[in-house]
Amino acid sequence: MNSKTQSVEAYLDEIPDKRKEAFIKLREVINSNLPEGFEETMSYGMIGYIVPHKLYPAGYHCNPKLPLPFVNLANQKNYIALYHLGIYANEELLNWFTTEYSKFSTTKLDMGKSCIRFKKMDKIPYELIGKLMAKVSTQEWISTYENSIKK
Repeated sequence: MNSKTQSVEAYLDEIPDKRKEAFIKLREVINSNLPEGFEETMSYGMIGYIVPHKLYPAGYHCNPKLPLPFVNLANQKNYIALYHLGIYANEELLNWFTTEYSKFSTTKLDMGKSCIRFKKMDKIPYELIGKLMAKVSTQEWISTYENSIKK
């Protein structure tokens, strides 16, 4: 769900009650494991975790006025989505995540290139998401990003 709201708090208010508790817990796990330098903001109509211009003045190559995106958290029609660009851009990180997933969840991993979909609110592997968030520093993400756009 791309929201027109301008604040994280307003976005949270829009989440349906049946998902709100899980969504808020997932956001808390992300925030408590997010390496220093990343910032939470509204980004692309979702909650975004970005590298701010003060750390990466070049910004996002598609639109340098925007900060460098890293992760987005969204309430979609039928699920909660975690868009993690690190697993899209770093095959080693993707392989780690897909291998670890079954150790933390009894559900089948449902994901696209960067999108991890959570349809069962009681089966979200919060501990694994915390570990995933902690694995990539801002500097590592900037390096990965720069190497991926050079190709």
